[in-house]
Amino acid sequence: MATRFAIATLGCKVNQYDSAIIESRLSGLGMLRTEFTEQADVYIVNTCTITDRADAESLRIARRARRLNPKARVVMTGCLAQASPDVLAKAPEVDAVIGLGRLDDLERAVAFGAGERVMVTNLRKEKAPIELAAVTLDGHTRAFLKLQEGCDQFCTFCIVPFSRGTSRSVEPRRIMAALDDLHARGVKEVVLTGVHLGGYGKDLEPPVGLAELLEMIAERCPLDRVRISSLDPEELSDRIVEIISRSEKFCPHLHLPLQSGDDETLSRMRRRYARDYFRDRVDRVLSAWPDAAIGTDLIVGFPGETAAHFDSYFDFVAAMPLAYFHVFPYSVRAGTTAAKFSGRVKPSEIKRRAALMRELGDRKRMEFARSFVGSKLKVLLEERAPDGKLRGYSRNYVRVSAQGPDQLTNREVEVEASTVEGIQLVGEIVRPWADGSALGGAS
Repeated sequence: MATRFAIATLGCKVNQYDSAIIESRLSGLGMLRTEFTEQADVYIVNTCTITDRADAESLRIARRARRLNPKARVVMTGCLAQASPDVLAKAPEVDAVIGLGRLDDLERAVAFGAGERVMVTNLRKEKAPIELAAVTLDGHTRAFLKLQEGCDQFCTFCIVPFSRGTSRSVEPRRIMAALDDLHARGVKEVVLTGVHLGGYGKDLEPPVGLAELLEMIAERCPLDRVRISSLDPEELSDRIVEIISRSEKFCPHLHLPLQSGDDETLSRMRRRYARDYFRDRVDRVLSAWPDAAIGTDLIVGFPGETAAHFDSYFDFVAAMPLAYFHVFPYSVRAGTTAAKFSGRVKPSEIKRRAALMRELGDRKRMEFARSFVGSKLKVLLEERAPDGKLRGYSRNYVRVSAQGPDQLTNREVEVEASTVEGIQLVGEIVRPWADGSALGGAS
């Protein structure tokens, strides 16, 4: 009987990507994936360590796995396993702790129970290889391709440089081959992702800048929809804006993490820009790409953030032409510089500020969607929604739904938007082959 394995994934999209790679490798060995709530022979917890709370949740899930099947092996991997292996090794419910970049060891530990109990490499000293593979997340048709791993920025609130290691990149030739393979497999959109994508290529010999890579992709990528996951504001050069805005391959959508709209707070965070520079980058993008969606990440309640700081921060964000944002209430992470800062904000006040910022974010998202009512948008249809309509995303990252046959799934169609429902546009398909192919060839 085939070995059954289950994976629980905590944290960000990069962790979800890594879990998809793990699942693919284990399935290739003939093992069967099952849900984490069911009986399995091996439980894998892909941990997160972004906050102390995430650490506790990782251990809680390991204990739950042990209760589900006392005879099963429980294997911990991911960021907490990499950053704090000794903490996990002390837990009686944990059988193996395997750090990042050790997929062969993970495979052996899961399939055969082989190897040492703790297998972790110091990624600040040794460069672990990056497994280059395209994966789809959440059942969608977009493929994610991780081009870069690790980070050398050392923002005061972030543990990632310690958990993910030094910045390292995939060579351009391997990336272009992967894009060719995606096209051959019928994928219509790829998201270029990394832990710190703006650091791409500095470690290569000879060095290759992100702008150079994007230029290659603009010239040679066979896919018609290429999306960039996230770039720090100071790494969005005028050259990059020019390359992506002039090429029809790149989706008019950028995610620029702001983190705070107050310059004093940005300085304490050790971010490398001021808010006026962020505003300049947003203006630069929209002058070249007027319909582009610009999203951001916001932390509220960072140590030392006074009521006056927050009010200024809120007003700055409210005035910015942003399409959406993700709001993160500040939470302490032991081992970061910020964990030692004074001026802690009360949890109740952090919660209040986060609620205000999220409410603003909902309004921004609705306003952005509403601005396209009456317009025709190219939409990659991904799935059938509970209301019976087909649903997907426009190039500028607005969710759009419309009536249509199943054959249009994984097709880029043209939709004329007529109304807004919540944060999504609803419209009518006016051209079912915006990608240039006839409906009869749909798969």
